[in-house]
Amino acid sequence: MPKQNDEFLKRLLATFRIEADEHLQTMSSGLLELEKMPAGARRAEIIERVFREAHSLKGAARAVNLTQIESACQPLESVFAALKNNQLAASPPLLDLLHQTIDALGGLLVPQAGAPETRKPVIGRLIRQLDDALTGPLPAPAQPAAALPQVMPQVMPPASTPAAPNEAVETGDAPSPAPPHSLISETIRVSTAKLDGVMRQAEELLSPRLASGQRVRELSEAAALLAGWKKERTRIQSTLRLFESLCEQDGKDNDAAKGPQQMRRLLEYLDAEQRFIKTLEDRLAKLKKSAEHDQRTLTGMTDSLLHDVKEMQLLPFMSLLEILPRFVRELARAQGKDIELVIQGGEIEIDRRILEKMKDPLIHLLRNGIDHGIEKPALRREKQKPPHGTISVAISQQDSGKVEIRIADDGAGIDASKVKAAAGRLGIVSPEVAESLGAAEALALVFQSGISTSPLITDVSGRGLGLAIVREKVERLGGTVALKSSPGAGTEFRIVLPLTLANFQGVIVRAGGHLFIIPAISVERVVRVANQDIQTVENRETIALDGQVVALGWLSDVLEMPRKGTAGESAGTLQAVVLALGAQRIAFRVEEIVGEQEVLVKPLGPQLTRVRNVAGASILGTGQVVPVLNVSDLLKSAVKRATAPFAPAAEQQMETERQSILVVEDSITSRALLKNILESAGYRVTTAVDGVDAYTALKTGTFDLIVSDVEMPRMDGFDLTAKVRADKQFAELPVVLVTALGSREHRERGIDVGANAYIVKSSFDQSNLLEVISRLI
Repeated sequence: MPKQNDEFLKRLLATFRIEADEHLQTMSSGLLELEKMPAGARRAEIIERVFREAHSLKGAARAVNLTQIESACQPLESVFAALKNNQLAASPPLLDLLHQTIDALGGLLVPQAGAPETRKPVIGRLIRQLDDALTGPLPAPAQPAAALPQVMPQVMPPASTPAAPNEAVETGDAPSPAPPHSLISETIRVSTAKLDGVMRQAEELLSPRLASGQRVRELSEAAALLAGWKKERTRIQSTLRLFESLCEQDGKDNDAAKGPQQMRRLLEYLDAEQRFIKTLEDRLAKLKKSAEHDQRTLTGMTDSLLHDVKEMQLLPFMSLLEILPRFVRELARAQGKDIELVIQGGEIEIDRRILEKMKDPLIHLLRNGIDHGIEKPALRREKQKPPHGTISVAISQQDSGKVEIRIADDGAGIDASKVKAAAGRLGIVSPEVAESLGAAEALALVFQSGISTSPLITDVSGRGLGLAIVREKVERLGGTVALKSSPGAGTEFRIVLPLTLANFQGVIVRAGGHLFIIPAISVERVVRVANQDIQTVENRETIALDGQVVALGWLSDVLEMPRKGTAGESAGTLQAVVLALGAQRIAFRVEEIVGEQEVLVKPLGPQLTRVRNVAGASILGTGQVVPVLNVSDLLKSAVKRATAPFAPAAEQQMETERQSILVVEDSITSRALLKNILESAGYRVTTAVDGVDAYTALKTGTFDLIVSDVEMPRMDGFDLTAKVRADKQFAELPVVLVTALGSREHRERGIDVGANAYIVKSSFDQSNLLEVISRLI
């Protein structure tokens, strides 16, 4: 048993080192960005990110009982909190001290860096200096980094990695020969990078599988058209034969006899054509049958391969949960509490990538339950409760594509009035709005960054970061998180996650004349509503679902696109998709619900890292690139739009003239997305793949504006702009550069060559682009 515990501890520490390295790298990058003295929202964003990383590192260190790292993270976190609240200035001495602390923490992760005792004085001195920084200015410039152990954090290989076949094993005796059958193992070690690469390639097979299905449907449609024409032709032929018979009966002279002769020749031609059509029909039927066979074969092989590769990625939840009992025990003891952790469903398997991302959220929720939820034994006895508290983690599979995690405690619950008060103090809601919120709406505010009901900040919690991190990470995985709490009885968090990443079931809808994909995991239902069932509440349309009033809005309005007529409009009905995220539900009117199918979502790439309301893109079987919508963004945009003065998107877009824009972009995904955005705004769009292609298009067409990337082959955006400005024919043509190059030097070069606008893709927002274009033309 001791040997098993030692092996488990080694695996646990190896996992922690990998995670800690990621946290430290992110913190270090954030400090480097702070040294550039950013202002406003950018500064706040960087500090918030580094703040969260320090908070997560502290929790992970506590889970593996690394007290030195945990102790150093506490004042580090406090400094970032002071920076966030503008109580401390990001001075060069302070940033030097923070860098030294991060370097020292990295040294603690590497066993070869020396005995822990030799590093204690360094860590202790840094902790004291961080504490001093919180109470006043640093007494002297920070000690140079050269005086500290210069050991960067490294990712340590798992302790259980077996020795190479020819590697000597120091046992003192010569190893005995292994039996022949032991040379064949049922398992092998494969790097996760290689496994992820195979997974991506297997997932890419989804596109040709969908394309083959589309070809079968197209052949079926062609066969149906041919069959329909064949029936129509037979009807025409019968009519002609009847006409021939009538002509023969009425013909009395030579001139009249010419009619039946010509009719006979026409009928002979139709007979020959009929034989040709029969041959074509037979070949088309044979081709359709072959295509169906190929499609079934490809589907079977693709599904089987994808299933097997997905199985390779699956790990049981218990591989994550095994660290939790000790974490709960140690933290509960430190607070003088007696807590039992009950785990159910640990054998359920889920994608390894999701499992890795869920470790921090689970630790945050357990820490909240221990610190805020479960009362101390004496208080529990006063409340007629057992002296020991209970926290349960229950995992269950909802259906073939979803898994549910429930984390519940039997503690004090969450006081909604305290949540309202905290939100009011932070200015998240006004006092009037806070007062009008119901209990469920107030509880939803706990997921906002900074909100905490704790009266003080401790080394465990109270900073209001934990639940904000939980929601952020769960939503990034395509999941949802909801909260229920009963005062005095306890709190329960319900997390629903997809079993796998990348490919998922999607609902294809049409809005503003374009197709979009909505992840099915967020679609509560699809409904058809009669116009008379739409009610207006406070100047907003609503419908009744399950006895509840649900807000109703146009998806095209939220996406800032013109409205189009819906399929059921003439019948007095409309189609809507009800989206749910946690306790929030909104129904979106769409022009058409095309169907549901498995889709592979592709990221937009670094050029368009964050486009509001869009999570990625997918390619349908037809080859069409379709945006995948971000449900969390959609709900936020709908709420924001509901609170803004009413201005129908259709009326705004009708005013936009059909002006012509040339989009120059070498990335097919970015090019398709920009084209979609601009066409949705009412512009005519022509695309080019680089500067040379664009300049050729300028010579052959007429354009009102150019939107160009910068980094492209053959001729980049800077050279294209300079060439346009040097040509008298295009000297006044507006040029907008949309690029990932955001440095001051690149901006200045854009201005020097004559660009009218320079938009950085990392902060790209479609409304910003449209606003710039509307000003220039």
